[in-house]
Amino acid sequence: MTALAGLGAVPVAAAAAPSAAAAPLAAPGAARAGAPDSFRIEDERITESSGLAASRAHPGVYWTHNDSEDGPYVYAVDSATGRTVATVTLAGIEPRDLEGISIGPGGMVHVGDIGDNMGGTWPEVWVYRFKEPEKLRDTTVTPTRFTVRYEDGPRDAESLMVHPKSGRMYLVSKHKEGGGLYEGPAEPSASGVNTFRRIADIGEWATDAAFSPDGTRLVVRGYFGGSAYRWVDGKPTKLAMSPGVPVQRQGESVTFTPDGRALMFGSEGLRSSVTKVELKGELLPESVAKADADADPDGGKPDGEGTADGDGKGADGESGSGVDRNLVIGGLALAAVAVLLAGVRKAFRRG
Repeated sequence: MTALAGLGAVPVAAAAAPSAAAAPLAAPGAARAGAPDSFRIEDERITESSGLAASRAHPGVYWTHNDSEDGPYVYAVDSATGRTVATVTLAGIEPRDLEGISIGPGGMVHVGDIGDNMGGTWPEVWVYRFKEPEKLRDTTVTPTRFTVRYEDGPRDAESLMVHPKSGRMYLVSKHKEGGGLYEGPAEPSASGVNTFRRIADIGEWATDAAFSPDGTRLVVRGYFGGSAYRWVDGKPTKLAMSPGVPVQRQGESVTFTPDGRALMFGSEGLRSSVTKVELKGELLPESVAKADADADPDGGKPDGEGTADGDGKGADGESGSGVDRNLVIGGLALAAVAVLLAGVRKAFRRG
């Protein structure tokens, strides 16, 4: 992923096969109970993690991938250790710019070759789909390939979401002034062109997005913040509260935890961190809020700084998660510098 629009990249073909020196493989469910809330990706091959998706079949495992400077590889990372426990090679694929990953109904993993660092000039992009492996081990699969075009012309994008109930694919275009939410066909075609139409505006410089496991919430993240939406009948309604996006060197990815109670935010870089942020109030998916209400019919409120009250404000009186404003401002300044440096570095490296 290139941090700034206009700093182009040259398409890169598939790289060498995964190293035999990768972390030892583990049995399914290797991320054990008691795994850390946040973790660090230890695999030295994963230097530009650009997407994140919580496994449906293997508790505690997260799927990720590099962007345009790797081959057709998807990695399963055990959050208990930060080590890669499986590498999936996508046969017959020479990715151009992998930027997003999402898991739909039936455990179908979708990988978005949707980046366009030339400022939105590629006439078409692609999504690759394969079944999540039942066993965590190195394997090669032949994915289904979907050709994607936008109804209003080429766009850069880094956010791929698959609705967990309908299986419908969505993209969020990336622009520093804000992007658009695009909806794919109800029944995607593997032989023809799938035209995505714009259904809403998204006021974020979007680097990733994710649906909640029950499909009632959509979260979009950017470099410096994020927004959340209630999802009803295929339409988003923006919430007053914002997710507490952590300050990261180059914030690239987001996914919900399998229970829907938290978000996991990822970043690029060698040994990059994945940070867990608990959700409160209206940010909680409907199924989670209902379960909490059933468990606590009196409707007691949690105590503690940063807890959201009824009007969507934190304990400090500000909207959102109640994080110290001075800390956020300082962190955003550092993150902005990191984004600029990363963009310049990639521009030189890619010619």
